[in-house]
Amino acid sequence: MDGGQPGLETRPAIGWFHSLTLPGGETTAGEKPAAVLAAEADVVFKHSVAGKRVLDIGAWDGFFSFEAERRGAAHVLATDHFCWSGSGWGTKAGFDYAHGRLGSRVASLDIDVPRIAPETVGMHDVVLFLGVLYHVKDPLAALERAASAAGEMLVVETATALDRLPWPVARYYPGAELNNDATNFWAPNRRCLEGMARDLGFTRIEMTGHPATRPHWRRPDLYWKHNRVFMHAWR
Repeated sequence: MDGGQPGLETRPAIGWFHSLTLPGGETTAGEKPAAVLAAEADVVFKHSVAGKRVLDIGAWDGFFSFEAERRGAAHVLATDHFCWSGSGWGTKAGFDYAHGRLGSRVASLDIDVPRIAPETVGMHDVVLFLGVLYHVKDPLAALERAASAAGEMLVVETATALDRLPWPVARYYPGAELNNDATNFWAPNRRCLEGMARDLGFTRIEMTGHPATRPHWRRPDLYWKHNRVFMHAWR
């Protein structure tokens, strides 16, 4: 944190992933820049969540949870496990700190994806499943868990691969091949992602390409190898 900003003497040492803007002009220098998060939020929330119950699975530092609250959601539940108390490099310290500084009413629950169910988290109008799918070993089972709590709409953001192929397929990344991260396993293509969603009971699907936040994502020669997409799916 830069000197002179509010909270310098009280903020704990945090490895931030989200770059947040907090009251008093305080900012966090996360791995993902604020401009990227803002562009992503405009896609995630292109369909209003005002007055909705929202579940954010894999919340980490909580940017999208707090953004849903800011955009008028009636209730927001942020969940995580991998980055809050699991084997990920993050912790819940960032979420807790930002929650306090924002005076947020977002609820939180440390729960792993396989345990997500209406019995454990309740039913929600909107479920956010952002940046999680490619980190799980069984993507269909994980998507099913997220879908089980979505009464109206499921929003997924994920890495994709082989999008030019006419069949629903997924690419497996051995070792740390994807982004030098050994916790990245699978990237479905768009047809595969849509097929999974339809098999889980969603009848209307909308795909949106990721905002061009990195120059190489605009290169057509890399499109078949690695891309990112947002999927909005409705019951």
